[in-house]
Amino acid sequence: MVESDIRYYRRRANEELAAANRAVTDAARQRRLKLVDLYVGHLKALEAPNPFAEEQSAFAWRNGSRARN
Repeated sequence: MVESDIRYYRRRANEELAAANRAVTDAARQRRLKLVDLYVGHLKALEAPNPFAEEQSAFAWRNGSRARN
């Protein structure tokens, strides 16, 4: 089975963001964040939703319904 481009870019962006959070040096963190930007750019080109957008966040949901601000 081959994963779709959107799924691949979303997965890689999440992996790189996690790696940036674990990075020991600022230079390593910056390299990882550049890769996150690259993958998010690919998602935008495919007109896929940004996985890091506030309205897409799982934290915006409560009890199975959208949280009201």
